[in-house]
Amino acid sequence: NKMWKKSKAMGPQNCVTRVELSVCCGNLLDRDVASKSDPFLVLFHEVDSNWVEIGRTETAVNNLNPVFGVKFKVDYHFEEVQKLKFSLFDEDKCSSQLYEHDFLGEYICTLGVIVSNKKLHRSLTLANGKPAGKGTITITALELSDNRVITLSLYGRKLDKKDFFGKSDPYLEFHKQGDDGKWMLVHRTEVSWKLLFTSVFVCQLLPENLVSFANGRNANRAGVRMSVNCVGVQMGLSCNCSLSVPFHQVEFECINPKKQKKKKSYKNSGIIILKSCKVNQDTQRLIDIHYVGIDFTASNGNPREPSSLHYINPLGSNEYLSAILAVGQIIQDYDTDKMFPALGFGAQLPPDWKVSHEFAINFDPTNPFCQGVEGIAQAYSACLPHIRFYGPTNFSPIITHVARFATQALQQETAAQYFTLLIITDGVISDMDETRHAIVQAAKLPMSIIIIGVGNADFAAMEFLDGDSSVLRSYTGEEAVRDIVQFVPFRDFRNAPKETLAKSVLAELPQQVTQYFKQRNLSPSNTALE
Repeated sequence: NKMWKKSKAMGPQNCVTRVELSVCCGNLLDRDVASKSDPFLVLFHEVDSNWVEIGRTETAVNNLNPVFGVKFKVDYHFEEVQKLKFSLFDEDKCSSQLYEHDFLGEYICTLGVIVSNKKLHRSLTLANGKPAGKGTITITALELSDNRVITLSLYGRKLDKKDFFGKSDPYLEFHKQGDDGKWMLVHRTEVSWKLLFTSVFVCQLLPENLVSFANGRNANRAGVRMSVNCVGVQMGLSCNCSLSVPFHQVEFECINPKKQKKKKSYKNSGIIILKSCKVNQDTQRLIDIHYVGIDFTASNGNPREPSSLHYINPLGSNEYLSAILAVGQIIQDYDTDKMFPALGFGAQLPPDWKVSHEFAINFDPTNPFCQGVEGIAQAYSACLPHIRFYGPTNFSPIITHVARFATQALQQETAAQYFTLLIITDGVISDMDETRHAIVQAAKLPMSIIIIGVGNADFAAMEFLDGDSSVLRSYTGEEAVRDIVQFVPFRDFRNAPKETLAKSVLAELPQQVTQYFKQRNLSPSNTALE
């Protein structure tokens, strides 16, 4: 899920959302002799090739399978590659210096990968890259900016007294059940001697997949159905109730399972009263679908000659493969299923050798999807020997092809969809008038176009389509209602860090998405891009 909101401090083209990361681990290394390890986790992010600490969890005493209660809240910048490192240590001394503690393992990835997967389960490694035993880490991402917020006001009555001297020190823990059926700690209240608890939670309540504190999947849009699981750890109490929003005041019993088994006359260990519950507005789910278009026209040169942009050198690469891998690795972080429809244009295809401007590069028109960026690269390399480069270089057919699906998405009542077409080309274009018209029409749809120029040609035509300097007009005189094209000359970033290329490729996309939904009177802050 990619949820965006405008950040005034970062300028109009940078979008950021707040993400909450929850972490649990399993089968950690046991570094203690007399007992088990006492693990804690440290989160780092990469800044100028250095690891900078973001924060630490609590220490899980004598526990090789910790579920950490501390959550990490980080800003997720869609247009940046944010590298994170999750490092685990066994607390041995009362010291803040990490070298004073035994290292248990680590995991490194980008924030985009975590947000895209929502829940990531991976193996831990040691500093030398070897497995950290059977240790695993599970990272769950909850994007806070556009999720529903639930505010609960509860209080207890006649709760069991647990302390010999003085009153009990009660608090509540809220857990959320995931798709795997396991419970994850969402929130722990402060201790309240007055037995009054007011808590604010952020939870995902998506229309077709309601995820709340206890999997309220039978909900309807009129009254969201949720279940709340409350546990008073210090008191040894547990209680469950279901409620509807809106609802009337609800009372439910706290049951101590041990007492219930021992005493037949046992009723409860007190009452928890849900006094009020408020949920904010609905969240709209937006699914992003990435199309890839590759230029196979004769202007690229004979692929069998080294001068061609499509010539695969002895190292197994060329300009197109370099662009596919570099840009593909950026956009695949923002796609949930990592399946990309990959199309070619400008080539003659067997067996009749007719020119096609929208063919599946895997030669399966019923299923043009490629698995991940590696799948695109493999399909590209495999198709080269079987086609003949030709022409003309027409962009409009492939733009219209994707626009047809974007048009169909508007007619669906299911989750909203947004389409991104990535075109990789040498920059020569034959149907400028038709392409201008296709882009102007596509600007009315949930669609954006990213053009990657390869080689050293004159990219003036691509810059013109970008529309940054002036509003793009169709040959009929109609103006584009918004700018949907971003052009990036790959030669300027061929040897640049991935982060630099990512900022250029994704620079305008967040603004284009939010502008589209504003024009449709939908708030971008209520939009999630998955």
